[in-house]
Amino acid sequence: MNLAASIVVLACVAACGVPRWLRVAQREHYLAGSVTRFWVRWLRAGPVNLVLGLLLVAAAVAGAVWSPALLVSAIAVVVWPIGLPIRGRTSKLALTRRLRTLGTVVYVLLAAVAAVLAIVVSLPLGAAVAAIAFPFVVDVALVVLAPVEARLGARYVDDARAKLDKVRPRVVAVTGSFGKTSTKEHIRDLLGDRYLVVASPASFNNRLGLARAVNEHLQPGTEVFVAEMGMYAEGEIRALCEWLPPEIAVLTAVGPVHLERLGSIEAIVRAKAEIFERAPVAVVNVDDARLAAVADDLTQRGVRVRRCGTTDAPNLDVALVPTPDGAMARLVVDGAEHTVRLGDGTHASNLACAVAVARELDVAPDRIVARLDRLAVPTHRLEVRTSERGVTVIDDTFNANPDGARHALDLLARVDTAGRRVVVTPGMVELGAAQADANEQFARLATATADTLVVVGRTNRAALLRGAGNGATTVECVPNRDRGTAWVRTTLGSGDAVLYENDLPDHYP
Repeated sequence: MNLAASIVVLACVAACGVPRWLRVAQREHYLAGSVTRFWVRWLRAGPVNLVLGLLLVAAAVAGAVWSPALLVSAIAVVVWPIGLPIRGRTSKLALTRRLRTLGTVVYVLLAAVAAVLAIVVSLPLGAAVAAIAFPFVVDVALVVLAPVEARLGARYVDDARAKLDKVRPRVVAVTGSFGKTSTKEHIRDLLGDRYLVVASPASFNNRLGLARAVNEHLQPGTEVFVAEMGMYAEGEIRALCEWLPPEIAVLTAVGPVHLERLGSIEAIVRAKAEIFERAPVAVVNVDDARLAAVADDLTQRGVRVRRCGTTDAPNLDVALVPTPDGAMARLVVDGAEHTVRLGDGTHASNLACAVAVARELDVAPDRIVARLDRLAVPTHRLEVRTSERGVTVIDDTFNANPDGARHALDLLARVDTAGRRVVVTPGMVELGAAQADANEQFARLATATADTLVVVGRTNRAALLRGAGNGATTVECVPNRDRGTAWVRTTLGSGDAVLYENDLPDHYP
């Protein structure tokens, strides 16, 4: 093998040794197909990546008949995609058992591909094809390992089921396209002075996350377990409820979050409504007509339904109607009306659902009202603080849906300041065909409030720039969140306000 061929092989081996695509798989919860989707995203992430990505593929094809072209492919595959960190700035690669298993299968498959091509054509070509195919082979390995991982995880689920049978808490399950974490925490807080309550921590809302929450946090004497349930496909919530059947099931909202995976709002409604299949009591936010229809269907099936909302509709079991400034609200429950204060990070519809759960578990209305003033704001969801420099900071980095984004802009507009108002955002993702329009509309709304819009990354840059248009709002583009926060620190001062709306992990362009 000559020097050029040796360089090709070494470069491709080096490229395969870089774990950037394994990190993407880990960050995307080991979902088959996710790595290929991100490969496409990075291919489209600017002209340099597009040209370099197409060049490395074209050079490998040409290398089948003209081996010197493989040098170009080898060099390109080592550095591509430009901008995707190898180690990660915000999300480091964790060498878990699952990642090690995935890596082993990936490298075995890559070695097989390289060996076959080495025998049939040449070793340099085999090495180049293996390096280029790395992200796609990761997805193949995820498909192969899916049933294996399901079997390996079954013992943790069995342990959790046994612990539930032993402790026998009353289970409240919460889902929704958005609002489920806030509602879960509101339920925990409203029940806290009457029951011993355990809520699933952080976003432990899938099969293994909830099993871990039960195994590690459920203690003897626990009276209520509040479980947040998420999903990426139809059938997932149904499977969760088979071993974690709720006494009370809550559906907070439906929206275009995960539209990229499920394809339609109707599919999202069906997937979320699976939470009611085993629950004798349903709590539903009927502000959305689609969920009002779900509530009507449940009633016809004999399920006890508590309807919640933010209007004066006569059929509501719990109504929480905010004042125009959003600071106060009228709480109507059990036919009585109470005036309550709403915290800056509180969505009235989420809180109405939490109140309905508390009433279903016999917490008296006066005790509920007394606790409303003490509700904690969920972390990174409209948290408001003042920085050392006197800048009002609204942290909404865990929000990723159009409704919540509008709510955050309303809060920024209400900040009492004569200074500048700034929005820092990468936009919203996983909205499928609606993503570009949703981000364009968000930027358009932001220009009505903000003096400056700081666009982070390339994922939604084009749509956000279109929405910002040629208005009076200044637009700044930065490559990542760190550069955005650096811009804020060096530009804003006392009396200014900044909204950090959503935050994307650094495996996004």
